[in-house]
Amino acid sequence: MDLLPTPEQDEIVSSVGAFLTAELPMTRLRELHAEGAPVDDVVWRQCAAQGWFGLGLGEAAGGVGYGLAEEALLFREIGRHLAPGPFLATVLAARVAPRPQRDAILDGATRVALAELREATVGPDGVTGTVLLYDHLKAELAIVVAPEGAAVVELAGFTELTPSPCIDPSTSIATARAEGLRPLAYMAAAADPVFTRGAVLAAAMGSGVAEATRDLSAEHARSRIQFGKPIGVNQAIKHACTDMAVRAEAAATQTFFAAMTLDSQRPDATFQASSAKLVATDAALANAQATIQVHGGLGFTWEHDAHLHLKRAHVLGQILGSPHYHLATLINLPPAQ
Repeated sequence: MDLLPTPEQDEIVSSVGAFLTAELPMTRLRELHAEGAPVDDVVWRQCAAQGWFGLGLGEAAGGVGYGLAEEALLFREIGRHLAPGPFLATVLAARVAPRPQRDAILDGATRVALAELREATVGPDGVTGTVLLYDHLKAELAIVVAPEGAAVVELAGFTELTPSPCIDPSTSIATARAEGLRPLAYMAAAADPVFTRGAVLAAAMGSGVAEATRDLSAEHARSRIQFGKPIGVNQAIKHACTDMAVRAEAAATQTFFAAMTLDSQRPDATFQASSAKLVATDAALANAQATIQVHGGLGFTWEHDAHLHLKRAHVLGQILGSPHYHLATLINLPPAQ
């Protein structure tokens, strides 16, 4: 496999990065946090207009027609810029929802929450039990994702919806109950491994966090002068930055490899996806923590952006399989080929 990006893939990265830098700088993110807004509505519609939500969806289904590798590139930039919004739920739901709802999802008109099972079951006959909802504010639909399959349901069909505080100010979470909630559509994992796709995309966002914090630390190490020299000349700083660079590269490489194995339907795709989720979670958390240390007293302040990366890393680590889940998955799978 050739893991180097093509010129077309480089164009995707540069265009997404430029858009998020211009439209969602950290100052705007902090304004959204202060407003308690889950997403910038104007920016959300612009993302839809650029085809982000159907980037990896086939043209016959209304998508752009790229693969999971291109989606992973998109989500790495979303993670790098801490872009708020139900990007993951939207992209996954577009693969499962029936045509009328799918069109509204792709157009950005209908918001989708991500639901993970908590003492619950999902199948073609319905959803029963407790679920954990992510990004449920302003959502009309939810995609319930499990290793065995995924279902799109109406959010209003849940009962006992109880919001909970979240460490990440850009993410809303809540618990809810369902009693035989009938899905609008159901997709078995044998037809499309939606859960595994989502794990790869969550890993891509984690690798973006790892790269963003690496860059923050490297820039600070070059520009911060103490005793007449940049602090980056000190071993405690330069070794930390080097470790961050290695972790970020490992996370991105494993994530893109997992995306390509899933696209090519290799038998070890699940193994590679769980590996990517683990490596990216570790890289995002470790790099975000190291960034706070590299920035010293400044890194511990509310005004600095380091804590926002750390909080997002913690949330991404739990979405679509915690580290414990993916470690158990790897233990129970045959070795990769």
